[in-house]
Amino acid sequence: MGNANISGLRIKQARERLGWDQSELAAALSIDFDIKLDQSDISEIERQKRGVKDFELDAIARLLKVTPEWLLRGEHSCHE
Repeated sequence: MGNANISGLRIKQARERLGWDQSELAAALSIDFDIKLDQSDISEIERQKRGVKDFELDAIARLLKVTPEWLLRGEHSCHE
């Protein structure tokens, strides 16, 4: 089975850059955006086992202070 998303590794990178753990990201999603994900959901996203809905990706990007495009394509995108 292939990966369920292409953004998981960059989500983890951005989260760790802020010094957050997975539970803190899940809590912020719930408080700021009313998105109900728990720590295990964040873990599955980061391990590319769970897909990410567009509204989840947008909220995650906002919280982690990156763009959705960076989460999807990274710094070396040919479309930058």
